[in-house]
Amino acid sequence: MIIDLSGILKDVGGVIKVCGKAELDNTEFLGEEFVFPDGLTVDGKITNNTKSLHFTADVSGRMLVHCARCMEEIEKNVEFEISEFLVREEQAEQISDDDDAVVFAGEEIDIDELIVNNFLINVPGKYLCSEDCKGLCPKCGKNLNLGVCDCSDDEIDPRWAALAEIIKNSETE
Repeated sequence: MIIDLSGILKDVGGVIKVCGKAELDNTEFLGEEFVFPDGLTVDGKITNNTKSLHFTADVSGRMLVHCARCMEEIEKNVEFEISEFLVREEQAEQISDDDDAVVFAGEEIDIDELIVNNFLINVPGKYLCSEDCKGLCPKCGKNLNLGVCDCSDDEIDPRWAALAEIIKNSETE
């Protein structure tokens, strides 16, 4: 979503409304792919506050992601806020290293990258299809939410085999 800033660059206190859909590419993060089938709705503004522009917005929409336990595709709502300071390339030297600002060139800015970065800051570590998701069988990979698999429970993890042998011997004595 490209925003033309020419109307407020020289107008201190000037405001541009930013409303519309940001069509985002699939985004990969922490081994997960996030898909935004309808894009994300952006409702905000960019304000000229003399030394920089301040971009604030509410972002919402839906995404498709995989359950962290059973790997089924699920749909989740997305809602977060953006608050970013934007500085023209020519003025970037005037800001201190402590100021966190996005540098842009020219009179336009593409806010898609800002939206994705703010989404990634706000994304939880994992998503579940339900709190009681049973996940996948570690042996055969069957989705345990769909039923019990035919795998045997008799096998002991080799790391616990020595302990199982001690317990077995103490029971026979």
